[in-house]
Amino acid sequence: MTPIPKLSKPATRALAAAGVASLEDLARLTREEFLALHGVGPSAIPPVLDAMKKAGLSFAGE
Repeated sequence: MTPIPKLSKPATRALAAAGVASLEDLARLTREEFLALHGVGPSAIPPVLDAMKKAGLSFAGE
């Protein structure tokens, strides 16, 4: 289980509410689904993409 990088508190709460606890969980979502979570904005994409790339993961469908 690979941890999600530090994000804003609203984004962290949104991920927790959606049951996303790791990068592997996040990889099951599309980028659009991730951005649609209330509290997640465009600034969350760069650190998440970097962490996913390092872990050999990507958003669903990419």
